[in-house]
Amino acid sequence: MSGEVVVALITLLGSAIGTIGGIFATNKMTAYRIEQLEKKVDKHNQVVERMYEAEKNISVISEEIKNVNHRIEELEH
Repeated sequence: MSGEVVVALITLLGSAIGTIGGIFATNKMTAYRIEQLEKKVDKHNQVVERMYEAEKNISVISEEIKNVNHRIEELEH
């Protein structure tokens, strides 16, 4: 083989290794970012669930307050 062919093959091999390495690095970074986003979504979902429970409790307490106020009014009259 001539020198130019050897140099071309070495260049091709280096480019291929670099490209494959870049692809793996990008995939690793993408997987990390997705994992971080999943954690944020889980935290958000927990907040939504807690707010739903809080709103439900507020509704129940509000109804209890209405009942108590009604009883107080009945006792006053």
